[in-house]
Amino acid sequence: MEKQNRISIGRINSSEIFAVSSESGEIFVPIKPVCEALGIDAKVQRTKLQEDEFFASTGVIITSVAADKKEREMYCIRLRDVYGWLATINPGKVAPEARDAVCRYRRQCYDILYNHFFGRSGKLRELDSAERDAVARLDMLDKKVIEAEQSVKEIKAERNEARSNLEKIRSASLDDSPSLFD
Repeated sequence: MEKQNRISIGRINSSEIFAVSSESGEIFVPIKPVCEALGIDAKVQRTKLQEDEFFASTGVIITSVAADKKEREMYCIRLRDVYGWLATINPGKVAPEARDAVCRYRRQCYDILYNHFFGRSGKLRELDSAERDAVARLDMLDKKVIEAEQSVKEIKAERNEARSNLEKIRSASLDDSPSLFD
């Protein structure tokens, strides 16, 4: 059993929720205050968590200062697992007055998961599409530059030829010597 100080991590139904830090630095959340804030039975939830293959392997007992300022041993789960736990609470198996809160927090948990996975992949798809569009535009502009450079080269050659012809005409007009074959 570890003894740790409380760290405020947020509010549920106007109740401040605290977590505790283990010696390894992992953050744990006592489930009883969360259950009380939601209006659900903490003993039932602890049993459910301890019987669950995943949660049982991550739950710990930590001594911490409780809301009444006394040290208490508390069953805790990792902070990173709280949303998964909240999503498993069946609103049909809690007191009627707790159902709205449980449903609301379950929806938030699902929204968090959706936004993390789909929101991120959706953003990546958008970025991939934008990148493909940008690459295609650059390719098209590179082709236009090559075509323009070729056109400029041809125009410069024509201009040089026109200058050369102009020089010949000017040179001939300045030449006063008679020609037999004019």
